[in-house]
Amino acid sequence: MDWNPAVIWLIIALLLGLAELATGGLVLMALAGAALLTAALAGLGLSLSWQLIGMGVFSGALVPLAIWVIRPWFSPRGVAYGTTGTGVERGHTYTTLKRDFDGASGVKINGDFYRLRVADSDKGGGKTELPAGTSVIFQTFDGTTAIVRLAHPAPDSSANHHPE
Repeated sequence: MDWNPAVIWLIIALLLGLAELATGGLVLMALAGAALLTAALAGLGLSLSWQLIGMGVFSGALVPLAIWVIRPWFSPRGVAYGTTGTGVERGHTYTTLKRDFDGASGVKINGDFYRLRVADSDKGGGKTELPAGTSVIFQTFDGTTAIVRLAHPAPDSSANHHPE
């Protein structure tokens, strides 16, 4: 087998395409396309310098195209990209839970349990226990603690109590 530069670029394109199967972000697929186009340049007999320049230009065009144009076609509508803690959850309403093994109050965000602290009660350390089923609105994280506020403020029990 003749190991000319075009074959090497084709192998690189194939490896990048296979690696894309593990990631799903389409970036490696765009790089595989760039390597495939660079193989065409090598097949035309251009020098290594022009092949590398071509790879850079093709990558610079195909990667943004894959991220901004093609990837949204494969994404479900309404998905805000980001990981937990980047702010994409801010303002969403969650229901409090009690953790099984220690009874801690918290919320599940993206499948992970986070202990909570009520933002309005920061004086004196903040309220960290709420009954299960309480609606809260997520504000931010403080380390691994979810800072929340009550979705519907609890009625003031002292206002209903009239001493005789």
